[in-house]
Amino acid sequence: MKIKDVKCAVIGRHPIVRITTDEGLHGLGEVEWTKPYLKPFVLQFREALIGEDPTDVERCMLKIRQRGSFKPYGAAVSAIEHALWDIAGKAANVPVYKLLGGKVRDKVRVYNGSVRRPMTGTRPEDYAAECKWMMEQPENFFMVKQGISFHSSMKRDFPDFHYGIPQNSIFHGAMDTGLISERGFNHMLDCVAAMKEVLGDKVSLALDCGPGWMLPDAIRFARAVEKYNLMWLEDMLTGDYTPWVNPQLYRELTTSTSTPIHTGEQIYLRNNFKELIETQAVNVVGPDPADVGGIAELKWIAEHAQMHSILMAPHGTANGLLGLGALINVAATLPANYIAFEYPSASDPWWHDLVEGLPERIVTDSMVDLLAAPGLGLDINADAARKYLHEDDAAFFD
Repeated sequence: MKIKDVKCAVIGRHPIVRITTDEGLHGLGEVEWTKPYLKPFVLQFREALIGEDPTDVERCMLKIRQRGSFKPYGAAVSAIEHALWDIAGKAANVPVYKLLGGKVRDKVRVYNGSVRRPMTGTRPEDYAAECKWMMEQPENFFMVKQGISFHSSMKRDFPDFHYGIPQNSIFHGAMDTGLISERGFNHMLDCVAAMKEVLGDKVSLALDCGPGWMLPDAIRFARAVEKYNLMWLEDMLTGDYTPWVNPQLYRELTTSTSTPIHTGEQIYLRNNFKELIETQAVNVVGPDPADVGGIAELKWIAEHAQMHSILMAPHGTANGLLGLGALINVAATLPANYIAFEYPSASDPWWHDLVEGLPERIVTDSMVDLLAAPGLGLDINADAARKYLHEDDAAFFD
């Protein structure tokens, strides 16, 4: 079998990769909806992959892996990797998790980072109302994650929140940073208290915090919230769209508190997790299979983390329904350090009319069943999707 073509079309807000073969099989991969500009980054790999056997996934990846980088530029490589595994699974007539060593669980646990509504503000009562609403959703999530501080509009809504330079940028992931004011610090604590009053111990709470904190603020805050038994504090020092890791700073933060510390969604490749894991600089790692280099890369990181007693909670909130298929397949194979992955709901309601292979009710009691179909288990209905294609992508499904 040979790769015949590598295509990419932006459907809705997601770049979708479609690899076709000379035997009529195709594979799909999806990029986060926050990155519609990545189509040309996918297509730069077209000539390198045409003629290769797509079932030799690692051999194909060796040709392109070094051309990716930290978020967002690892996404193009990662989505291609997903599409290659999709073809390999279809060619073998088995789900991809069988090719990754087989399942160790029949259902995978997910947490809520994407099933939400627009917040009315960033006051304590706004956070409390949002948590109450999320608790009432039919998925019955065991855990919710909320953005605070630099990972929310709090940095703009609350007067004099911090003393740094505000980034009024058009880009997703624009990074404010600086010392947080005492009033801003106390406001955050009030918000955490309001959320925990609603959630109690029935639903766990994680906080998406940054990046952008100065280390002294991060240590003080992590210590101040120890009494709330949070699942983790995420991306305080580095994180979303920051192309560096800072393991020494993270280790100082982690060893200063009993509150679990988490990072990893922006990191590309196992190599850049090496020091974080081997120095036990964090308690939880959260690579995104659509950014880190793919699902095989994430599995290696999870196994390496397991040997160092570090937990695994993959990122994935904006990965879309095809991205959900990739997360389900890799999570089925991960060792016991796996907690849950961040559930990616549809970025637009009509995606449920396009994607085939999902049950009507995807999440029950925070669990998702494995997908039985070969490959990543999902496909796009071409007839339904054509009306969402731009004119220059009219041949995408040919």
